[in-house]
Amino acid sequence: MSEPKRKILVVEDDPGIQSQMKWALDDLDVFVASDRPEALAILRREEPRVIILDLGMPPDEAGVTEGLAALEEALRLDPSTKVIVASGNSERVHAVEAVRLGAYDYCSKPVDIDALKLIIERAFHLYDLEVDYDRLAQEKTAEPFEGVIASSSTMLKICKGIEKVASADVSVIFTGESGTGKEVMAKALHRLSSRATGPFVAINCAAIPENLLESELFGHEKGAFTGAVQRQLGKVEGADGGTLFLDEIGDMPLALQSKVLRFLQERQFERVGGRTSIKVDVRLVSATNMNLEDAIADGRFREDLFYRLNEISFHIPPLRERTGDTGLLAKFYLAKFAALYGKKNRGFTEEARGAIDAYAWPGNVRELENKLKRAVVMSEDAPIEPDDLDLQMGEGDFVFPTLKQVRERAERELIERALTTSDTNVTQAAKLLGVSRPTLYELMKSLGMKA
Repeated sequence: MSEPKRKILVVEDDPGIQSQMKWALDDLDVFVASDRPEALAILRREEPRVIILDLGMPPDEAGVTEGLAALEEALRLDPSTKVIVASGNSERVHAVEAVRLGAYDYCSKPVDIDALKLIIERAFHLYDLEVDYDRLAQEKTAEPFEGVIASSSTMLKICKGIEKVASADVSVIFTGESGTGKEVMAKALHRLSSRATGPFVAINCAAIPENLLESELFGHEKGAFTGAVQRQLGKVEGADGGTLFLDEIGDMPLALQSKVLRFLQERQFERVGGRTSIKVDVRLVSATNMNLEDAIADGRFREDLFYRLNEISFHIPPLRERTGDTGLLAKFYLAKFAALYGKKNRGFTEEARGAIDAYAWPGNVRELENKLKRAVVMSEDAPIEPDDLDLQMGEGDFVFPTLKQVRERAERELIERALTTSDTNVTQAAKLLGVSRPTLYELMKSLGMKA
């Protein structure tokens, strides 16, 4: 397929010049507008990267007020748009004013088509460079642990471990109960690795029927089975140059396990119904809530595959074992959903905070997220109450905290409050708490907090 033509908007009220531009710029997708409202409508609808703008437009053909107004509105809609102003020699002062207001360049009328084409080409090139620069800047500054809300020493230790192994191209497996955030950690591993610019492709081995999982993983050729009307690429092929994440690997059928093992050994595979070996460069990361060693003993999981997957392993603890994380996550999700649903964030009542701390959270972070979403939707712009959370407290749900846990939680909350009050100025926070600056740093270090 040929590349789609690049879009350009010509704002000119002279039908003859409109036709000339369309003819001269036939290698571009040219849109024409005769006045400011029409130009802005096209700009919103088509989003052209470059605009050629005649400053003299109706109803002010003799002046430049309409043209300059169109320039300012176009740049307000999309500041990255490159506007080339067309003006006569006697109007050069207006062209200079347009450049001062943000126009990319100007050309003299009557227009020299060859010179204009060169300006247009440079404008498109600059636009593409700026887009690439913004994308690279965002990738560079993106938070690798996006979505990981944690302050417990256990989780911080896991994050440090992920940072260490990210650059080593080894297979990693995450274990832990459902809802603890294994996929979030896998994405962080990918973002920290040298494969960060490549794809992150995930597949849930428990969510796809056994007879379709192989095709979903390795793809299939046309006619490989009933309904295979065309070739389809699998997840493995789609992850080439990046990371393949196999979630719930413990639920993978035994027959398919042997094919995955062969792929890991040879780094090549065949599509279902195909005979051609396909090589890919993929890092395999997996996760399971199952005890794979028990599954091996029961004959449900291959031991040789386990050792291939388990070059490095991380166990993500359940939320009930992550001291301090529950309250932090609750605050995060309250703020997130209050903003999402246009509600005022009025925090939690003391009773609600107590209920959050006391609940065992069998569904882990996923359950906490769902409960907070419900609470925000059901609340009446008031502090969240225990009833809003709809926690089904059973006799065995209460986890009685140790004195150490209570002390650490209280110290953490007080330090967070002091840092917030002092606008994260550690010296001022130390004064509020009545301790020295080094003492506060030591306390923060012991609690796994960062300034």
